[in-house]
Amino acid sequence: MFPTGLPGLALLFLRASVAFAVVAETYGQAPTTAGWLKAIAVLIAAALSAGYLTPIAAAMAIAYEALVWSGFGIGGAAQAIIVCLDSLALALLGPGTYSIDGYLFGRRVVVLPPP
Repeated sequence: MFPTGLPGLALLFLRASVAFAVVAETYGQAPTTAGWLKAIAVLIAAALSAGYLTPIAAAMAIAYEALVWSGFGIGGAAQAIIVCLDSLALALLGPGTYSIDGYLFGRRVVVLPPP
């Protein structure tokens, strides 16, 4: 869940792309989008960008995309499916080392006392 090096950097880019896609889709339809939907999109994007509770934030991004696309008809189906698949991949892969989750819950050396 917390790979270092290039895989960790790839997860950082995946988090950034999902966060950008959620905000871009919301603000792409700015005149028709309600203010509370914009606020939710910004909160989800902030959590994903920082890597805070990444699996939960990615699941929230999936739910948000489903809500926006089905309930409000904002955006296209193809874009919503791509964002949902990227969010699912992020939820399953984890945040990577370069995140708040990596700092809080990352790799630790556990020394067990002898029996």
